[in-house]
Amino acid sequence: MRHFCLASFLLMCMTTLAGCVPAITTAAGVGGSAAITHTLNGTTYRTFTAPATKVRLATINALDRMKIKVISDSMQDKSSIRLVTAKTSERNIEIQIEPISANTTRMKVTAKSSAFSYDSATAEEILMQTKKSLG
Repeated sequence: MRHFCLASFLLMCMTTLAGCVPAITTAAGVGGSAAITHTLNGTTYRTFTAPATKVRLATINALDRMKIKVISDSMQDKSSIRLVTAKTSERNIEIQIEPISANTTRMKVTAKSSAFSYDSATAEEILMQTKKSLG
């Protein structure tokens, strides 16, 4: 009788919890994948409800406040995307400012500390300081 109860309990646990395995596996895969992508490419994105010209000025102000030197500020060939490159002693920073509509702008920031190493914390801080400059 004891073995029967134990076997019944184990069978019940296996059938009840079997549905959780795919959900847990999917969640772990999505979370792990996002973390690896973010760590490996160091790129952060944000969409602002503001025209591209205001986002550009706010970005330049943020970089100035952070004492990061702007190297270039130009439009990319055959597109409406503005490319701002900046540099510190240890980081190369690339900022893309893309108008989505007249009052919506997407900003992409990549901060590289070496050929294979990225700094997502610096990229995130540039976005936060740009948001602060926009008010």
